[in-house]
Amino acid sequence: MTDKGRGSLMEKLVVVGQGYVGLPLAVRAVHAGFDVVGVEVDEWRVKRLNAAQSYVEDIGDDALAAAHATGRYRASADYADAEGFDVCVITVPTPLTDGVPDLSHIASAGRSLAPRLRPGATVVLESTTYPGTTEEYLRPILEEGSGLRAPGDFHLGYSPERIDPGNARWRLENTPKVVSGLDDAALARVRDFYEAVVEHVVPVSSPQVAELCKLLENTFRHVNIALVNELSVFARQLGIDVWEAIDAASTKPFGYMRFTPGPGVGGHCLPIDPSYLSWKVKRSLGHNFRFVELANDVNDHMPAHVVDRLVLALNDRRKALNGSRVLLLGLSYKKNTGDCRESPALEVAKHLRKLGADVRAADPHVDLALVPEGVAIADASPREIAAADAVVVLTDHDCFDYALVQRESAFVFDTRNRCRGPNVERL
Repeated sequence: MTDKGRGSLMEKLVVVGQGYVGLPLAVRAVHAGFDVVGVEVDEWRVKRLNAAQSYVEDIGDDALAAAHATGRYRASADYADAEGFDVCVITVPTPLTDGVPDLSHIASAGRSLAPRLRPGATVVLESTTYPGTTEEYLRPILEEGSGLRAPGDFHLGYSPERIDPGNARWRLENTPKVVSGLDDAALARVRDFYEAVVEHVVPVSSPQVAELCKLLENTFRHVNIALVNELSVFARQLGIDVWEAIDAASTKPFGYMRFTPGPGVGGHCLPIDPSYLSWKVKRSLGHNFRFVELANDVNDHMPAHVVDRLVLALNDRRKALNGSRVLLLGLSYKKNTGDCRESPALEVAKHLRKLGADVRAADPHVDLALVPEGVAIADASPREIAAADAVVVLTDHDCFDYALVQRESAFVFDTRNRCRGPNVERL
């Protein structure tokens, strides 16, 4: 195998989308020896990338500068720079719009790539979507715009992304990569490409299996988080410490996996991806996916539950939420990242503002432009903590000094189980 994979055609790689998924792949592929063009429709991002200024936390400026130094990475907003590609990986967003899967970004990428598709080239979709998208939706777009056919003239496959922002242990290169193709030849090409950039690939029989694999992974997490979220509500009403019960259950070495409650779920994966599966089941089979719908209901209501708990806690202390000074610790959806996509902390902040609270937020990871309107930027200093009527731990970043929070605050409502003490209530 050469640095560019087993296949001699695998030289020029185009990665469409330079976000949390696409940029790490592009940088890793440069390291593996590919000539990489990162296509990104956001020109502000393109300018930053070509100035070696990263906006993705898992890729530092030094790593981006090193990629540029090879002469084999460039970002572009012009699909003309994709001309002559051997492999193209599509990593564009797939949001929900009014509860319906929005594949417009995939369609746009496919239409822009199709005129530049040549015989023998390989296209891989990584965007999370419902089973059948690669074969039934993307393939016709590529075929119509190119005059080529798959399988036969070009290769088409699907490989679900498994990027976990902020995870220092499991990175792109050492996380097993599920791969698929429309036929054996496509699977071989897709497999060759990923074997050049990751340590272990897992081939499956069809794109539909790979697409379902991704939705299964995220639906599993979504349902189990909903379980412990609802359990936390009932356990408190029963006078039981749910966190102690979870710690005890976690000592079982088999048949149990630890999940913990929180203020809701965020990122692209959990609030959105399971709904793709639910939509596909409803549309194709006419059935409701009850587990997904129930999990959506539970997790979607957690931000409001957090606010309700805070109202009751302040009431017990003879304070009204209206006019109270509330300091939120963390706005991103997960610890040690600035990723605010679908973050429940943002919903909590908006609810508190509507109810008249004086809301301040501290999160050194988050872009200040993402802070909700009416929420003041703060830090987690002793003075700020002491001035708050309530401190709410929403995202348990390691940079926060939780001993200081406990010591200096009048009251802490902790949704992440990081604080202890007589002035602390936990979710």
